[in-house]
Amino acid sequence: MSLVTELKRRNVFRVAAAYLVVGWLLTEVLTTLLPTFGAPAWVANAVILVFAFGFIPAVILSWVYELTPDGITREKDVARDDDTVAVSVRKLDYVTIAGVVLVVVFVAFFSASRSPDNADTASVAVLPFVNMSRDEDNDYFSDGLTETLLHMLAQIPDLKVAARTSSFAFKGKNMDIREIADALQVAHILEGSVQRIGNRVRITAQLIRAADGYHVWSEKFDRDSDDIFGIQDEIALKVGGALSASLLGTGGDRAVAGIGTENADAYDLYLQALKQRATFSYGGLEAAEGLLKGALTIDPNFLDAKTELASNYLHQFETGLMYQDDAFAAVLAITNQVLAVRPDDVGARAIRLFVKALPGSMEGRVGALPVAVSELEGLVAENPQEYQARILLSRMLQVLQQNDRALQLQLEALELDPYNARIHYEIGSLYLELDQLEEARAALQTSLDIEPSQPNAYLRLGAVGLKLGDGVDYLQQSLKAMEVDSRDYEIPGLIAAFLYQLGLIEEADDFRNRVFAIAPTSAIAYRIDLLRAISTNDEEASLSAARRAIENGIEDRQFAFGGAVQHLLRTAAVNGTVDDESSYLEQHAPGILDVDATVVPIRFLTAQLVAFDAWYTTLARDELLRRVARIQEIAAAYGFDLLQDPGTRISVMALQDNVDDAIELALSEIFVLSVLMDQNWRTRYSQAQFVNFVADPRIQVAMQKWEQEETTVRDRVRMYLADLSASS
Repeated sequence: MSLVTELKRRNVFRVAAAYLVVGWLLTEVLTTLLPTFGAPAWVANAVILVFAFGFIPAVILSWVYELTPDGITREKDVARDDDTVAVSVRKLDYVTIAGVVLVVVFVAFFSASRSPDNADTASVAVLPFVNMSRDEDNDYFSDGLTETLLHMLAQIPDLKVAARTSSFAFKGKNMDIREIADALQVAHILEGSVQRIGNRVRITAQLIRAADGYHVWSEKFDRDSDDIFGIQDEIALKVGGALSASLLGTGGDRAVAGIGTENADAYDLYLQALKQRATFSYGGLEAAEGLLKGALTIDPNFLDAKTELASNYLHQFETGLMYQDDAFAAVLAITNQVLAVRPDDVGARAIRLFVKALPGSMEGRVGALPVAVSELEGLVAENPQEYQARILLSRMLQVLQQNDRALQLQLEALELDPYNARIHYEIGSLYLELDQLEEARAALQTSLDIEPSQPNAYLRLGAVGLKLGDGVDYLQQSLKAMEVDSRDYEIPGLIAAFLYQLGLIEEADDFRNRVFAIAPTSAIAYRIDLLRAISTNDEEASLSAARRAIENGIEDRQFAFGGAVQHLLRTAAVNGTVDDESSYLEQHAPGILDVDATVVPIRFLTAQLVAFDAWYTTLARDELLRRVARIQEIAAAYGFDLLQDPGTRISVMALQDNVDDAIELALSEIFVLSVLMDQNWRTRYSQAQFVNFVADPRIQVAMQKWEQEETTVRDRVRMYLADLSASS
């Protein structure tokens, strides 16, 4: 009998096969799971060695012993013609087959789950290149190099590149490459360092396969800094070539376009501008504007700098740094220049759509917003990774009170860019508008964890506290915002407004003084001037403040214009001078109270809404109700549902003398909220249309509860400010 025949007869081959399969399975399972439980690397290596060294003894034992229904028996004592022995042999085969199946399933499952990019191995994240220079200010240079490489690599077809903001979230983090790749869902990491001394720069770059740490490509570059563009092109081409050859199945370098300037000084200024505007603070935006203008002075054809400048002006409008007309005129002029050269520039197209549609809507062209929304939706669908189009579409949806749709847009953006501080901020803001306060707080805090110097994120966190009735938290968060952006004059103005409405005059004056020292003609300055006069019961001063706002034609930011109109007309209703005051308003803002005008600008629509307090005392009931219906019709044409807001709905019910329904709605949706959500409640419910409403005993109880809450908040805020002053 040959040796091979004897090995088969004694089932040595079967045992060897079963050992290898089961051993392989156990090795895969243990080496995969042990690191999860924190076991050191040597434990997994020991497991592999144990199974390897155990193979020879297992084969020797299978020659000497046999597995039978009666247990392990010496081979010479086994009756080979016994059917039960054959059954045992078949069971060994089943074990082997089952082991093979489990190995295949396990390897397939964990290969997919452990792969840095479950869907695509042709993927890369560019980590911020480390600044090895002595001057920390050169961070912007190394960051800019990273950003440019991201921009260039993103142009390679079929290559997935992690978003810039998510990659930058790992700057300075001492994390394993594998962890970063898992977080960003990519298979490769491009990292490197930059050392800049004088006019020389040394750049080291390496492309790493995250699964095993293998260096796909690495190289050093020693160049004059004037040749930075050549270095960027060279790195991007070589990385793209390495990825193309090894992952995309295509050879050769791919042509990609870098940042559009050949002037190193202009590029330096551009990079500094990007760093300055990252927090969207007043100081950052102003500094970025100056740097971008400097870059364009050097290179007037630098299109990326132009697009960034247009975006900067848009941010300045949003934050109150620029008046709308000035900002939008500048934005249109700049984007027209960009699109004349680069007509497919998605960012410039989106910005121009936004600034053309919003003023059109405000001027009464009611179809402007829906048309722009449709066009922006097309841009987002075609370019899902282009955030400029997505954020501007979200803004328009918010104007149209479609916060759910806006939130979905931002959640989709988060999937593409999970570590983007701005996206988390936008999501938190939308959750706040939807009254999902815990979700709002979590998203805003995540945003601040990524980028701590965001004044707007602190203000939004303060708004969460406000909705929860925590005036001290609102104040604390607002003070943090003021600390990180001392040039933002609206922040102390908002604090002053909050304190005046609480009746804390002296404390509010400190913050009012800061506003008037920096921006005495700003909208917020007019607003707090009026609120101070109201809070001190100085009617003459309050009317004077309101008239200054009307005569100077201030914008309706922070309800500055609408609030002035409202105060004039409410005072006139009490004094019986509504006709005189209406004539005054028409003189300084022709058409302001004309609900039947063909075109009603949004600014005037706001004024007409607050005019109903006076009209209730002077108009016939039929005319009053006609105007109520007409304003709802105008708002609907813009895309707004006025009755979506419970406060407005109650006011309309009161105007219609539908007191019972107004009371039920107020008890179920208004008085269940914190008093801080309507600090103007006393003045609101003192209007003539609310006489019967306020007389109801249930409303009296609710208002007493609000008064008690307001007293508690006032005392806590006063004590907090006193302690703060004592400790400073």
